[in-house]
Amino acid sequence: MPEITVDRAFIGRELKRLPLLVIGTAIAAFGFAVFLAPHNLAAGGIAGISLIINHYTGWPVGTLYLLLNLPLLILGFRELGRWPFVVRTLIAAVLFALFTDFFGWLMPQVTTPFPPTDDLLLSSLYGGLTGGFGAGLVFRTGSTMGGTGIIGRLIQQRTGMPLSQSFIYTDGLILLAMGLVFGWPVTLYGLLVLIINGLTADYALEGASVTRVANIITNHPQKMSSALIGGLGRGVSYWPITGGYTGRTRYMVTCTIYRSQMRDVQDVVAGVDPEAFVTISVGQRAMGEGFAPLEKTDEN
Repeated sequence: MPEITVDRAFIGRELKRLPLLVIGTAIAAFGFAVFLAPHNLAAGGIAGISLIINHYTGWPVGTLYLLLNLPLLILGFRELGRWPFVVRTLIAAVLFALFTDFFGWLMPQVTTPFPPTDDLLLSSLYGGLTGGFGAGLVFRTGSTMGGTGIIGRLIQQRTGMPLSQSFIYTDGLILLAMGLVFGWPVTLYGLLVLIINGLTADYALEGASVTRVANIITNHPQKMSSALIGGLGRGVSYWPITGGYTGRTRYMVTCTIYRSQMRDVQDVVAGVDPEAFVTISVGQRAMGEGFAPLEKTDEN
């Protein structure tokens, strides 16, 4: 009889992810069941297909969502992490389906009126915000809630495209099909849900951008570095560069700062070298000394 081995480290990592996975799927399912499904709104995807089938058959939306996910889980198994990905996504898909049917049953009994609003714009806004935030939390666990999110995640990993764009490509055709069934206003509002959903998922996944990178071209690198270190308390690096037009050698001074220090950088540079050239770009996240701790994520 073959011996069955248990990867305790894998189980431990998955148990650590589970609370965030449950919270994310519950938030997304609540938004879908309360704000979107009552108006036949969805950001495309398997949820949209489920609404179409539900319209003709009356079958529970959550159950349909789970059944339609099975072939996409096979794709995720092959392309996005094999068993770790499948386990996480299967759990998320099951939880989303259960929470969707649960909220769909519970909320009409405890909320008067139900749905909370008949305004499709408000429903699209709040459904997109809650759905995107919940999905972003799920993405942070290394999973998706299944559906075309699997395809979107695959596109993101292969191309580096933001989730907001990949969702538009994967769900556009389904939104068109929903327009044929429920009417074109539903498609237009569904597109709004799709955009809000993707942007909110990006925010929940990556967090707010709080860092900036200042690049300063100057003839006084040592004096500039000392002023930045003393005035901002940030480390700097500098190296010689050659101007493509003038052919002259100057120096590039680079400093990573918080967003709130942008004005301080401007004041320091102007005080040291008013003829310097400065660009300040967005940094999504800074980790290491002086910023967030640099820790292993245990993604697999």
